[in-house]
Amino acid sequence: MPMHPQEIEAMIRAALPDADIAIEDLAGDGDHYAATVTSAQFAGKSRIAQHQMVFAALQGRMGGELHALKLVTKAKN
Repeated sequence: MPMHPQEIEAMIRAALPDADIAIEDLAGDGDHYAATVTSAQFAGKSRIAQHQMVFAALQGRMGGELHALKLVTKAKN
């Protein structure tokens, strides 16, 4: 069963409460999304570490309920 964008946002927000989050459904199928996540918690972390934080927030749903997520992360100033 596909994930709804609100569910993705809620899971990310639970792990990164200060985050600004934008979710876009890329294919209209509920399986392929793009997310831009901006958080002060990313400061000083590599892009890989930032992405790992977001994927950890999704609690293993990548590759199952959520087939694809194009991810852009940024540190808040």
